[in-house]
Amino acid sequence: MSYTPADRPLWTPDAARVAAANITAFAKGVEQRWGRVLPDYAALHAWSIDEPEEFWASVWELGEVRGEQGAVVLEDGERMPGARWFPEARLNFAENLLRSRDEGDALVFWGEDRVKNRLSHADLYRQVARFAAALRELGVEQGDRVAAWMPNLPETVVAMLAAASIGAIFSSASPDFGVQGVLDRFGQIEPKVLIAVDGYYYNGKVVDCLDRLAAITDGLPSVKRVVVVPYVHAKHDLSHVHHARLLSDFVKPFQAVTEIPFARLSFSHPLFIMYSSGTTGVPKCIVHCAGGVLLQHLKEHRLHGDLKPGDRLFYFTTCGWMMWNWLVSGLASGATLLLYDGSPMLGNGTILFDYAQAEGMTHFGTSAKFIDGIAKAGLKPRETHDLSRLRAMFSTGSPLVPEGFEYVYRDIKSDLCLSSISGGTDIVSCFVLGNPVLPVWPGEIQCKGLGMAVDVFDDGGCPVRGEKGELVCVRPFPVMPVGFWNDPDGARYKAAYFERFDGVWCHGDYSEITAHDGLIIYGRSDATLNPGGVRIGTAEIYRQVEKLDEVVESLVIGQDWPPQNPTDVRVVLFVKLREGVELEDGLIDRIRRTIRDNATPRHVPAKVVRVEDIPRTKSGKIVELAVRAVVHDRPVKNVEALANPAALEYFRNRPELQS
Repeated sequence: MSYTPADRPLWTPDAARVAAANITAFAKGVEQRWGRVLPDYAALHAWSIDEPEEFWASVWELGEVRGEQGAVVLEDGERMPGARWFPEARLNFAENLLRSRDEGDALVFWGEDRVKNRLSHADLYRQVARFAAALRELGVEQGDRVAAWMPNLPETVVAMLAAASIGAIFSSASPDFGVQGVLDRFGQIEPKVLIAVDGYYYNGKVVDCLDRLAAITDGLPSVKRVVVVPYVHAKHDLSHVHHARLLSDFVKPFQAVTEIPFARLSFSHPLFIMYSSGTTGVPKCIVHCAGGVLLQHLKEHRLHGDLKPGDRLFYFTTCGWMMWNWLVSGLASGATLLLYDGSPMLGNGTILFDYAQAEGMTHFGTSAKFIDGIAKAGLKPRETHDLSRLRAMFSTGSPLVPEGFEYVYRDIKSDLCLSSISGGTDIVSCFVLGNPVLPVWPGEIQCKGLGMAVDVFDDGGCPVRGEKGELVCVRPFPVMPVGFWNDPDGARYKAAYFERFDGVWCHGDYSEITAHDGLIIYGRSDATLNPGGVRIGTAEIYRQVEKLDEVVESLVIGQDWPPQNPTDVRVVLFVKLREGVELEDGLIDRIRRTIRDNATPRHVPAKVVRVEDIPRTKSGKIVELAVRAVVHDRPVKNVEALANPAALEYFRNRPELQS
């Protein structure tokens, strides 16, 4: 994707919008409390970096965090990793999300056009209280893992909050993951409890989950109880699922429980385990802490998203993506969460706008791929739907091209803050994101996040402007992971982020800082795939393909598509077959089915192509990036490091990749 600066912004907030923004009030409060002069966002951001103790203490107060802050904000602030945030603090994540117990909407849910329901804040509190009591009765304690193989249902939110109230660690995956994909994740963290759904709806069809659930349970010997959430079936035979109980039976003994004894724990107490994309092997288990997640999300929601009490926050996400965790934290800012599960393209792409109109959506979160898809379909929601309450639209998952920005303002709504945002599972939040008081330029992310010392480095580790380079963060921040699971000395954690530039977080995004001090993300600088804006790992595909006897070896890349004006990537799988085996339609179908059944539909390659050899380094590692460069007719770096550089020619100018 090439970038040409625009002559003018697509949107500029008016004076009334700027005056009413949370970030404006926050800056005024900072000036009064700390004696700072902050005339614009650049000054506010600089202060947030230069004075981290003042800034993060101010975020704690902004969010009215329930808990004890302690006297110290930051210890060892020059160490990265190694800085300690709020070392004396005590808090509970769930307590901060369940601060309201009124009858207003906490959660609204649509399961495609089949299921609709809602929970008030009082209902949500009661359900969490019962679920937490059932977990405690089962023996769940601080540090135990509670895993969810669930759609984006209200019950998933209930389970997470119940686990967090105790101090257990919550981890989730979406039910479109196959058995091996789930075991690759949950098998590492050994959960005591598994919450799972009986099935789900997608594009009008029912997908049953109970047979896969039985296989998953068999592969998780640590699980003492499987809690099955009914969603698509009226009757359930759970006899083949070990330790299984229906949700209603699990919580039935605790119907009289109305209060939650929140465990106030340290700021750094683990809250979530999330997973890397699995590019180089079994996914890494990334551990995030309660205090860091809470403060970072409060900052992003209230200041960058301008989320106010009573707003109605939506993000199209699954429970296998960090945006689910980000969405749920909106409860801490007093927002109603609008949950959706199923295909976003139902009703010819209109269902999410139907939802927005029906529920008075104020913040609409989606992917760049969805925006591109409805643009190509010719949808004009501004002509068909009442979006009068919509103030902000978020886009992430892959870069939003300038044409996508223009489409939003032309055909969705002309007066909203379109916030392209970027960060990742690694920080369960954003490095760069939107800003309600700044203009929106086509193709650009508006700003660096407050408290995030973001820069772009060239290969030599020097900051660059107006040039592509590596997105980095040069100072500590509270939502850095606690570490990786089963990484006692932190070696894998340090290698993942701090190996490239010593003492500097290197995120792996190919980026550029613009003349407006905005950001452009050009994609991952490693081999992670991004079909449809959803990050997936190559290793998860290899593990399935190479189960087949016919396949000797494989290599997968993301091909920019379409070639002339790429707006997405498609997954292309190259296979080296056993001697005498032909790549016929039946084998291609079996390859695709194996991947779909054991990973997710997004992992399934658009093209399967036979090659005679797979290029590798002298140490035996296959070189996805070199192959991707050849396919896109780009120069290959470090050819001398390859053991068999001639193998690259098998990938050049392949006619199969032109259609």
